[in-house]
Amino acid sequence: MSYVEVLILRHLMRGPAHGYDLRKHVEENTGVVLNNNALYPALRRFEEAGAVTKESEQVPGRPVRHVYTLTSTGRELLQDLLAELPADQAGDEAEFLTRAAHFAMLTVPERLRVLDVREAAVRRQLEQVRGQAARTTPAEWGRRIAAEMVRRGEAELVWLAQLRRHAHTEPVLPEGES
Repeated sequence: MSYVEVLILRHLMRGPAHGYDLRKHVEENTGVVLNNNALYPALRRFEEAGAVTKESEQVPGRPVRHVYTLTSTGRELLQDLLAELPADQAGDEAEFLTRAAHFAMLTVPERLRVLDVREAAVRRQLEQVRGQAARTTPAEWGRRIAAEMVRRGEAELVWLAQLRRHAHTEPVLPEGES
């Protein structure tokens, strides 16, 4: 699942919402334009998995709209999605930042696992960029780009070390709090 689906479930933790509210929330919090072709299939998958329930709401003079409510299964799914950062997604900044933004919902060991996977991905990316930089000539723009990518990767490793220290000291939100 993607970070957008995490954000949909996270928004539903605050209370029932209809599709437009969910789409607006994701767009406001990520800048990602979430179209209906992504939103409603995700909601349908969540409904089939028992993570959400859907009720029809009739407003006079308007089309029927569906209101989605997170279930206990959905809360467990959200917790699992936040606690696991698959290695194939760890290089994606948005996937990592979405989980890091919700570290208050994770235990210390869960936070540390997410940080470990992200750190490994950043180290792999750094190794790859350093290899590319070694193969370019000094006059190439690619060398400048590679140098910047190395700088960013090294800065992120420093930041991840800081997050690791905070992972031990920041409290975990009690179950059900958002």
